[in-house]
Amino acid sequence: MTVKLSDIADQAGVSVMTVSNVMNGKHARVSKATIDRVLEIAERLGYVPNIPARSLAASRSHIVAALVPVGEEGSLLFSPHTVAVIGGVERHLRHRGYHVLLRGIERDDEIAQTIRGWSLDGAILVEFTDAQIDRIRIDGVPLVAIDSYSANPRTIGVRTDDHRGGWLAGACLAEAGHRRVMFAGPPYEGMGVVGQRWDGFRAACVAAGVDASKIVREEVLTSFEDGRALGLRLLRDHPDVTAVFATADVLAVGIMAGVAEAGGSVPGDLSVIGFDALDISGYTTPGLTTVAQDMDAKVAEVARIILDEIERGEGPRAPVSLGVRLIERGSVAAPRR
Repeated sequence: MTVKLSDIADQAGVSVMTVSNVMNGKHARVSKATIDRVLEIAERLGYVPNIPARSLAASRSHIVAALVPVGEEGSLLFSPHTVAVIGGVERHLRHRGYHVLLRGIERDDEIAQTIRGWSLDGAILVEFTDAQIDRIRIDGVPLVAIDSYSANPRTIGVRTDDHRGGWLAGACLAEAGHRRVMFAGPPYEGMGVVGQRWDGFRAACVAAGVDASKIVREEVLTSFEDGRALGLRLLRDHPDVTAVFATADVLAVGIMAGVAEAGGSVPGDLSVIGFDALDISGYTTPGLTTVAQDMDAKVAEVARIILDEIERGEGPRAPVSLGVRLIERGSVAAPRR
């Protein structure tokens, strides 16, 4: 026999509306004791929510997509940062009664197709370039773009203060005495995430007296293997460089591995700073000095904005920029040469 909300309400001694609020994650006006009692009874009775019926009644699908760009015939191979973002957002939305659809996007037109085809309540854009976001022409559906500097009024950007993060890295290396430094990050156009980090890094180095001509840039994809490949040749190809700022922890860890494999040491032969402060930054020997972004605050803000847009229809708002801080470990030291 199908268990209904009224069955749970009768046993819990509360209204059907209260049971509905509990089952849909709306706990603001319900006591913890009541929540626990309703959930216990629902589990004991074997209650299974009718998702299509709930969506039809509310004129919502209760589905939010996490869209990630992939190449043709590519797979969803995420960076550790993207895993942390999607995992954190899914947790917040799940607790509010929403489901997250993970979808790879090969072509720009697939964004609109996915939103309309799945009757999505909203979408979160992860790892899209600003140029891709600029081209989006979808109205009527909330769109939150993570780490975006796009001026597209159809999207709301949630990002870290990347310029400040680059500045902290440059200032740290300059204060340690480094005067020949490298910036390692992926190719970019305009002043998006990587451009902001480069600009802040360069500005801090120059302000500390580093000759701008001594700041080397290496374009490298954000992966461990690409970082390792750079690390294997870095000391040979750039014998004067004594420190590197990598735009992501996974890239920095790869560089450290490559340097060690080539017979060098960190920080003896090369100082390294990463960006993100993900768990992997604490697993290396020595520990990776890194620019920390507040990932918990970031995913909470993304979830808050998308839910406010869906449930309250607040409309477009200004982009949100979150602060950063430097975590100093053992990968930075004064140069030996």
